[in-house]
Amino acid sequence: MFLVEISAPGGPEQLVLREAPDLRPGPGEVLLRVAAAGVNNADLLQRQGLYPPPDGAPAWPGLEVSGRVVALGAGVDDDVARAGAGGGAGPSTDDDGARWRPRVGDEVVALLDGGGYADQVVVRAEQVLPVPAGVDLVDAAALPEAACTVWSTLTAARLSPGEWLLVHGGSGGVGSFAVQYGAAVGASVVTTAGGPARTERCRTLGADVVVDHRSEDFVEAVRAATDGRGADVVLDVVGAAYLDRNLRSLATGGRLAVIGMQRGRRGELDLGLLLTRRATVLGTTLRSRPPAEKAAIVAGVARDVWPLVASGAIRPVVHERVPLADAARAHEALASGDVFGKVLLVP
Repeated sequence: MFLVEISAPGGPEQLVLREAPDLRPGPGEVLLRVAAAGVNNADLLQRQGLYPPPDGAPAWPGLEVSGRVVALGAGVDDDVARAGAGGGAGPSTDDDGARWRPRVGDEVVALLDGGGYADQVVVRAEQVLPVPAGVDLVDAAALPEAACTVWSTLTAARLSPGEWLLVHGGSGGVGSFAVQYGAAVGASVVTTAGGPARTERCRTLGADVVVDHRSEDFVEAVRAATDGRGADVVLDVVGAAYLDRNLRSLATGGRLAVIGMQRGRRGELDLGLLLTRRATVLGTTLRSRPPAEKAAIVAGVARDVWPLVASGAIRPVVHERVPLADAARAHEALASGDVFGKVLLVP
């Protein structure tokens, strides 16, 4: 097999393609031949030595892939079953459509603890999903990390139809998915993006209001869109730099969900404003969750999100496909801030 390892903490030049022994699935695992791997900001942090992989995960980066099942570990064909994972290949769906098991030859996506920058991966079977109907196998690699992050976070934030959702970074990999998901479940969506071209593309994803953060104030925009009421839920990847303004954007009873710290991890919180708004601040990560929690999230995505993808209400947003050997260029592109959606690595 071939993989991209981090030779030493540092810049993109530290990403090196090398050959390694082929993988074998252990009990409860699935071996995939990778069609594409998604590139995420977490990978850039890992490359810099700022985000080490969890115990037991491969040392090389990559949190999501698409591919084909080439082998099953012991017990997978008998024991793995999840409710409501329909939308994938017909042969892997039981007659009643209620149970799905990965089988050799299936086209799938997988949520990984690490190791996606390779032409093979092994993954717990509970973290594998069929490629939704109508989605290209390579492009499908843009879905699992964003889908699991957005669904789990907005479920925890209790987003409901008819509410207002503010998504920061609507042009990013997670943000572009969150805009579509919010619109698909009946929320009104405000999102931020940088520059006229990117804001216009966010509108095509279903955003009701798009704020150019380079020239506009998102607090004022949210207040204007909601007749002064504010957003019910804010999904934030920015972190400390937006903490005060996010709180000021919330409606009474609003929920601020922080999933990133792109601009700082420490900020000052006005507790008086928090109390008067009767607001909730919640934070969450995905990669460090234990296997049982990841399995539950994947099952929830299969049940609630995959039908939306299969219907066309949500689609993968792919900026560029880059050869696996050019992983350094993919990291440079993502770091530039010019990417809209996801960059994918293709073995």
